[in-house]
Amino acid sequence: MDRSLRRHLELRLATHLRGPVRQFTDQTEIRIEAGSVVEVLQTLHDDPGLRFEILADLAGVDTGKVMQVVYHLWSERSPDWLRVIVDGLSRDDPRAPSATFLWIGAEWLEREAYDISHHLRGQPRPAPHPDAGRLYELPTPQGLLPARRRGPLSRSRHAARRASSRAGHRRDDPTAGVRRAPVS
Repeated sequence: MDRSLRRHLELRLATHLRGPVRQFTDQTEIRIEAGSVVEVLQTLHDDPGLRFEILADLAGVDTGKVMQVVYHLWSERSPDWLRVIVDGLSRDDPRAPSATFLWIGAEWLEREAYDISHHLRGQPRPAPHPDAGRLYELPTPQGLLPARRRGPLSRSRHAARRASSRAGHRRDDPTAGVRRAPVS
């Protein structure tokens, strides 16, 4: 745990934090609101004491109660990874500003998050998003999004598990349900 990173984050971002700075082994975590994304990411990237210059991952998360956008950042100035959680996004329209003005590689990650769960869609941005189009065009019944925790997809998945267990298949058996050719 990098305690100096924790102190620096608490000092620089005190007005934007939605809770305490949390630390686990080699990870530090902060929670912010969607309205603070641009300013917080800019500070994390440009502050000489922080210099989080690498965006390793970005994901849209549906906890079942709230929608979130999670950024994983790395800096050579700290041994800790930084997880930035944008909390409390609307379930109906989970928007957060683009991070492409700092990390050009965020384009692909944002498009993926949009495709899977419609996070990061159409928010006014500090710089225009290069291409907000879809990546995968995932086919889903009734227009459902695969990463959202609602709708009949979650029920049908559990029903399929129950049906396979009734048919005598074990969940940990990799050959369960595989048809075998007759032996001659």
